[in-house]
Amino acid sequence: MQMTASLLNEGLVARGQDVTLFATGDSTTRAKLHALFPRGYWHDETMWPWELYEMMNLAAAVERADEFDIIHFQAAYYPMALPFSRLSRVPLVQTLHHSPTVAEMGLWSRYPEAPFVAISKEQASLLTGLNVAGIVLHGIDTDRFTFRETPEDYLLFLGRFTEGKGVLQAIEVAKRAGMRLILAAREEPYYREKIAPHVDGRQIVYFGEADFDAKVRLYGGARALVYPIQAREPFGLVLAEAMACGTPVAALDRGAVREVVEDGVTGVVFDDLDAMIGGLDDVFKLDRRRVHDRSVARFGIYRMVDEYIDVYRRIIAAHRADVP
Repeated sequence: MQMTASLLNEGLVARGQDVTLFATGDSTTRAKLHALFPRGYWHDETMWPWELYEMMNLAAAVERADEFDIIHFQAAYYPMALPFSRLSRVPLVQTLHHSPTVAEMGLWSRYPEAPFVAISKEQASLLTGLNVAGIVLHGIDTDRFTFRETPEDYLLFLGRFTEGKGVLQAIEVAKRAGMRLILAAREEPYYREKIAPHVDGRQIVYFGEADFDAKVRLYGGARALVYPIQAREPFGLVLAEAMACGTPVAALDRGAVREVVEDGVTGVVFDDLDAMIGGLDDVFKLDRRRVHDRSVARFGIYRMVDEYIDVYRRIIAAHRADVP
């Protein structure tokens, strides 16, 4: 989420927009920086509860609302800017980065007029009773993801070790297909309890948490990214990243997968694990150069930025039309 928000911010500046970023003092940005705090709560354990610090940033933006045409809040966990939306003199739009629960929707629908920008049609379908002002798929810095024509002979799972991500299913795919699988993520209790017993260092290999450079190397070296997602994810950033390296995707048909993966072009979308295992050869046969080119075209930064600018303009126009 933080990377996507930063790319949007810097892309808006590059497009000539006048942007003020309300963030910590150690932020690197070409926008005007308003910093109440020198460092963020990820780097300062004394800054708890973190929600209070976040609300102070929000309040600072709303207090200066007359200087802006629109305020955009990127919600890491939940749209805490909702109570500010009726207090702000300019539109306050929010982007979520997860799939909301029924209970969350019941609470958020108290502000049905507050505009949201969904990150996929899948997510928008869950935002019932809310004002979905637009849908903008995430963008990535495709220039930083190195294209690799010839991969090595392994499958890759990259993502958090949780039940919903489908890591145990990825291990099953590798074992039944007789292929090596590299697991790249931070070690957590779920890994130690559920995954580690399957790791033998030969067929199932635990790489650990990968920094950006290592992640790009792993993507490029894989014959395919295995994405047997179990939950209804609203996007799937690893899909776009792998494809930017030319690596096709073998994914289950859950959540926003079909919005990200072009079936038969940048990957293959399967109904179940049996179909995935039987169809891996079809994934391997996909043209890696075409996979890369399609990812660049669909997930480049400026496609995302320009779509957000269009949404901003519609929201601003609607707001001004409603102001007496």
